[in-house]
Amino acid sequence: MAKVLVITSGKGGVGKTTSTAALGAALAQTGQKVAVVDFDVGLRNLDLMLGAERRVVYDLINVVQGSAKLSQALIRDKRLETLWLLPASQTRDKDALTEKGIALVMRELRKTFDWVICDSPAGIERGAVLAMRHADVAIIVTNPEISSVRDSDRIIGLLDAKTLKAEKGDVVEKHVLIARYDAARAARSEMLEIEDVLDILSIPLLGVVPESQEVLRASNLGMPVTVCSPTSAPGSAYHDSARRLNGEAVPMMIPSDKKSFFGTLFGGKAA
Repeated sequence: MAKVLVITSGKGGVGKTTSTAALGAALAQTGQKVAVVDFDVGLRNLDLMLGAERRVVYDLINVVQGSAKLSQALIRDKRLETLWLLPASQTRDKDALTEKGIALVMRELRKTFDWVICDSPAGIERGAVLAMRHADVAIIVTNPEISSVRDSDRIIGLLDAKTLKAEKGDVVEKHVLIARYDAARAARSEMLEIEDVLDILSIPLLGVVPESQEVLRASNLGMPVTVCSPTSAPGSAYHDSARRLNGEAVPMMIPSDKKSFFGTLFGGKAA
């Protein structure tokens, strides 16, 4: 039975879809069957991140409304045979998603895959609530800036109130992923330090992804950075994060202000 993972954020533009593609690919590279589901109806960017935009015929709303079978809408990645995409619709409204329809889709996906990763729209509106509804695990993606972190705190509240697990008195496992971190800027107090983010959110740190041109290059190529540039700093950060999701005890590394040098979060900052 699959684990359902929602990747969410309180604010747009923090790297949520990039993280969905990168983590989905990293988990698939371990041989696990992974489905990434784009809940951002009306925008539909996850297919671009995976280079599958020309292969979309049916989408999530078609499946929810019964006009297409799940097997017709799922797109198998050309590079990773255990990675599949269920795209969003570009032409429909989020109101076309129904709670009953999403429940049926999630039930079917759980039967087939090891991981079902839901790429949530940003914010606290209905689409985001539906994306997190069936989650077992949540990753809150934030940038190290106060507005992004504050909005992330609101998402944590939703996860504790609006999910099926919460309604049953259970707790969704939550992690924070800090994206676009720049150690030099943090040292100049131009962005929050890692410890500041963790103090505010009070949930475990899954990983720290540094600001890097490799992420933009991978996006422009239609490839997850974990496939396009797996040994780069962001590629390594996502691979380590995926290993932690699988329960491995991977040392937590954070980018230092020295190029190509990493400091250990729990062993003191890099000099």
